Amino acid sequence: MAIRKLLLLLKPIDLYPFLETDGVSLIKNHQVLQYLESRCKVHRDAINFCQEILNKKPVEWKPISRNDLSHSIRDDVDMVITVGGDGTLLHASHFIDDSVPVLGVNSDPTQAHEVEELSDQFDASRSTGHLCAATVENFEQVLDDILLGRVVPSKVSRISVKLNSEPLLSHALNDILIAHPCPAAVSKFSFKIKKNNGDASPKTVNCRSSGLRVCTPAGSTAAMLSAGGFVMPMLSPDLQFMVREPISPGPTLAQMHSAFKPGQTLDVNWYSDHGTIYIDGCQVNYNVQLGDTIEISSDAPVLNVFLSQGFTQIRSRY
Repeated sequence: MAIRKLLLLLKPIDLYPFLETDGVSLIKNHQVLQYLESRCKVHRDAINFCQEILNKKPVEWKPISRNDLSHSIRDDVDMVITVGGDGTLLHASHFIDDSVPVLGVNSDPTQAHEVEELSDQFDASRSTGHLCAATVENFEQVLDDILLGRVVPSKVSRISVKLNSEPLLSHALNDILIAHPCPAAVSKFSFKIKKNNGDASPKTVNCRSSGLRVCTPAGSTAAMLSAGGFVMPMLSPDLQFMVREPISPGPTLAQMHSAFKPGQTLDVNWYSDHGTIYIDGCQVNYNVQLGDTIEISSDAPVLNVFLSQGFTQIRSRY
């Protein structure tokens, strides 16, 4: 398919509106202020650069702030280009089905020397950009390769969730977390792995913990990995789950962290008075209550993402 109409989805340029009140800086540490101002400038310059490149290409394009995106992106767009980081691409994914490919441009990559120099002062990390195939350094080359058909997008799995048998509108690109809205509260629930033909594993696992996380391969390098999970091959169709901080799990501990495949569903019964399903961090959330059932699977439209070379070849112990 020829790509002629592009949507340029932008992380807001004014990244830190809280820096000043009535012209007075709220940040007293000069180095922190300098760092934040630098981030704003680098991001703004990246947006201008991408727009200049697009003006030279045989395409129609229009920019929009991610904060102004409110409806699905479909028929009138051939491709979405996000300029920001993984968060901007994640935000875009909730408005894109499997008919529109997306390219992420990391506008403000982390600078290793800066992190090292400022490590005694504060964390100077910028944007990781795991899902972003381009930066300003290679954006034009990557764009040309796409427009000339030299590369194709990868099909990245997403998570489908049903609440009381009703499908939720949002699909998770990274992960979902089901937990009590108060982080200090205990979540009570049970789960089992069920095959789509109705067969279920004989064992229901009962849990008291701080919640349940399920991730895609794309999300396996994020919170799941930090919690002790494993990195999954990017193009795997499987999902990984982990019970967070289980309380006295006994012999069921070994069943609280594993993976399940397409054709299988993770069925959850919620036994706490309150709960929340968090989809891709704070992107989207839904409330759950005592007695609700939640069905989690990979039965969701894939997201077509242009990935950097080699990213799909991540080695793992999965």
